[in-house]
Parts: sequence; C-alpha cells; structure tokens
Amino acid sequence: MIKYLLLVLTIVSLFSCATKKEIIYFQDIQALNSKNIEQPFEPIIETNDILYISVSSMEPKAIAPFIKKREDASATNTNTNPGLDGYLVKKDGSIIFPVVGDIYVAGDTRAQVVEKVKKKLSEYIKDVVVDVRIMNFEITILGEVENPGVFPIRDERVTLPEAIALAGDLTADGKRENITVVREENGKRLVETIDLTRADFFNSDFYYLKQNDVIYVQPSLRGVKKSGFIPDVPALLSLFTIVLSSIIIITR
Repeated sequence: MIKYLLLVLTIVSLFSCATKKEIIYFQDIQALNSKNIEQPFEPIIETNDILYISVSSMEPKAIAPFIKKREDASATNTNTNPGLDGYLVKKDGSIIFPVVGDIYVAGDTRAQVVEKVKKKLSEYIKDVVVDVRIMNFEITILGEVENPGVFPIRDERVTLPEAIALAGDLTADGKRENITVVREENGKRLVETIDLTRADFFNSDFYYLKQNDVIYVQPSLRGVKKSGFIPDVPALLSLFTIVLSSIIIITR
C-alpha cells in the first residue's frame, strides 16, 4: 500500500513542475541570426480609423479654410473624444476634408494619404506641408499577463514581444506556446496562435501588430488548477502526505 502511495506522489510531483521548454522564450532564436527581415511594417488605414491630419504653410491665412474645426470649441469643453479633432474613415473608405470634400484613404499607408491630401491642396496652396497620424491605434491584451488592459500605441508600430512587455510580461502561469491574436482585416476576423518558445513567429504576419488587435494569453495547466477548475497539485500532495504519514504510524 505504501509503495503505491509513493508512486502516486512521485507521478503527481512530476506533473506539478514546469519544464525549461515551457518557460523560455525564443528557444531557437539562433536560426534567425543574420537573416533579412522579410516583412517591413507600415500600418494600413482602415474603415473606422480616426486620422489626425495637420496642414501647414508659409502662408497661415491660405491654410485656414483647410483646418478642421471642432464641433464644440468652447473653452469649457472637456470632451477628449479623438473624433472631435480627427477625421473618421467612413464605411465607404473616405474622409471628408474641408473645402476639397471626400478623399478615399482606406487601404492606403500614411505616406500615401499624405500625398493624396497634398495633391488636393496643391490646387489652392503652393508650399503645403501635410502630416498624418492614426489616432486610434491601440491594442488589447488579456489573460495571463501582469497588467492586462488597452494600450495606445503612439508611433503606430508595435511587435508582439513589445506588446507583452507593455503588459508587464507573462505571469508564471501564462502558456507561452499558446498566445492567441485576434485581428479584423478587410471585413474578416482572423485568429492566429503564436508559440513564444519558438522564434519562427518573427517572420509571421502577426509579429507586427495592427490597430485594434486583441492578444489573449491562455493559462497553463498550473494556472487552470489555481482557478479551481481541477484539483490543485500542492493540495493533493499535502493530502497524500497526511494519508501516508497516518498509514506509516498505524502499521508500526
């Protein structure tokens, strides 16, 4: 009887420990050494994006008609809705720009939008300078990370490892080989599973994140046990230890 209990204790102890392969990131990273970057990243404008477009010139009076006026410009207004200061990309893929009207921007890069706006304004202003930013570029990180939440990305370029760092890294109970990325693209929802213990995801389309991506880190078996869905291994070990001690005392 005691031998069987010792065997059970040994097996349970083995399953309660995390292995090196379950914890370490990028275990085959040397395979990427000196390789060219295959997917240079630049964000693409999508419907429902909010664009900040600044227009400047040596002649301030000339650009005045092309400056977007806030819907409520009162000094007491405390509304921080970015849509009040930005240009919403409508469902048809266009924005409404002062004076010139609709400009189609969906599917373009920021540089392409800059050129489109400059071309429209060149009919009115000679030395116009245009800058475009995506105001609503943010990602959502959920699950087994230290600080889950919604994170705005100011420079519009963020990788999956950088996003995880923003959330304080994975917890000890995060499943490194099962990171889910949910993305909406061209009216479709895409789901990808990333294994952080392997380095091949550096060449994945999901290495660079897009605006409004959702990242979910699944709990490991240990994390699931902590939630109470299945018996906790330390608790079982304690129970077996008590039972074993009692049997030893009785059989003496």
